[in-house]
Amino acid sequence: MDWSDEGIFLSAKLLGEANAVAEFFTRAHGRHLGLVRGGRSRRIRPLLQPGNLIRVTWRARLSEHLGGINVELIEANAARVLDDASALAAISTLAGLARLLPERDPHPELYDATLDVLHAFDDARLWPKLLVRWELQLLQELGFGLDLAACAATGAEAELVYVSPRSGRAVSRDAGEPYGDRLLRLPAFLLDATAPANEADIVAGFILTGHFLARDVLDPHGLTMPQSRERLVDLLARSPKAALSA
Repeated sequence: MDWSDEGIFLSAKLLGEANAVAEFFTRAHGRHLGLVRGGRSRRIRPLLQPGNLIRVTWRARLSEHLGGINVELIEANAARVLDDASALAAISTLAGLARLLPERDPHPELYDATLDVLHAFDDARLWPKLLVRWELQLLQELGFGLDLAACAATGAEAELVYVSPRSGRAVSRDAGEPYGDRLLRLPAFLLDATAPANEADIVAGFILTGHFLARDVLDPHGLTMPQSRERLVDLLARSPKAALSA
């Protein structure tokens, strides 16, 4: 059996001297692995860079087999950001966190959101917002979505500026003010995609999503956050603008 799909390259493990077991996040077939023969070759190795968009053709005798994959480059997203440390860290973060998805389970909306982040790297004011929103969507896809529709204490739908670190529910300004030091900050751009966001808002967003990714997804399986994500948040936190806005 076989299929052809587009996919975002995530990672690869060497197999022998010349081959690689590659992992892709595909639109219709989810996170999928396969053997790329000659994956270490001078011709194919440049294609297998995290974030690159690839035409993937998978073949196997039975569906449960690993199968073999042929690859054809569609977009070289990694090459576009070689001089941007933050964007490189963002691509590695996307690739690392996408590997949390169940194998061969399609997530087309998250796939499209991933492409949105990759295509936004020309706009340094946009892609960090999209990446935080991507992590929020990842939590939803994994079954740990946050409830940001109304205040957990009062039911109010306005002035939602906190999130309870225990329940994952939003909390309004008035209800949360006495406990502000124990609550997570909820940046406005996570409620309204058109809302502006400065560097401090982005960092707060990463702290919020990171808390629930670690507690609900990573820690129960003995996993840790990708180092690239820690590096990215550190780069953003050390930004002069972020320091002034915090």
